[in-house]
Amino acid sequence: MSATVIDGKALAQEVRAEWKGRAERLKKAGMQPGLAVIIVGSNPASSIYVRNKARASREIGIYSEIHEFGENSSQEEVIQRIRELNGNPAIHGILVQLPLPPHFESTRVIESIAIEKDADGFHLYNVGALVAGNTVFPPCTPYGVMKMLEKYAIKVEGQHAVVVGRSNIVGKPMALMLLQKGATITICTSRTRELAEHTARADILVVAVGKPHMITANMVKPGATVIDVGINRLPDGRLAGDVDFESVKERAGYITPVPGGVGPMTITMLLCNTIEAAERQQAVRTQL
Repeated sequence: MSATVIDGKALAQEVRAEWKGRAERLKKAGMQPGLAVIIVGSNPASSIYVRNKARASREIGIYSEIHEFGENSSQEEVIQRIRELNGNPAIHGILVQLPLPPHFESTRVIESIAIEKDADGFHLYNVGALVAGNTVFPPCTPYGVMKMLEKYAIKVEGQHAVVVGRSNIVGKPMALMLLQKGATITICTSRTRELAEHTARADILVVAVGKPHMITANMVKPGATVIDVGINRLPDGRLAGDVDFESVKERAGYITPVPGGVGPMTITMLLCNTIEAAERQQAVRTQL
């Protein structure tokens, strides 16, 4: 029996409809949520992502700005712009589109974003605060995955969750967020010895390593929930995930496709974080 395919596009629209109402209430109270996106260079994929985020912002009622810098711009130029946006009361969320050019220190740039405006959840404070369970904004991709599990009523508490990938923006925060919900966690990498032995024990398997079709059906427990975070461009131009979707869907209980799975939810949670940042600012204003 084939797995239930988790429709990220449909779920994203459902979540955005909920939050659009919150944005409208803010606007009626005199505050429109504002998002600033910074892009450096002319990476085609990054340009597409930025346009998609700007369009999604407008659709949900968020004012958006795109700040473009040339490939040879200095890091200090970008950080200075971020500082200006930190002080702009019309901007509630700031996002730096990654990857940055090689001469940039990504961590330093991201750390220049005010914590209360870190809509992407990449600031080291927000990632590190997940350990204590009190992050201001969770990183958008794992946040979106948790929302998927919630909306599809997939049990997390007491389940064995295996996360393949250890990045600061997906793997590590994903593991911490699952742990907070009561799952037992195993973290693996693409180089883990006998990887299949670990993944085959997972009730929930999240894969984020950037290797197309790395996870095959024999590596998956029957009935498991498989979340594919990978987005890879194949030689023929098609997009593929880290999971071999066609074979794994015949073994899993739930599975996300690529494209149309986690991707739309990542953008959605960015919008949610921005609206929540505006709500917090509105609350502060009301108290004054």
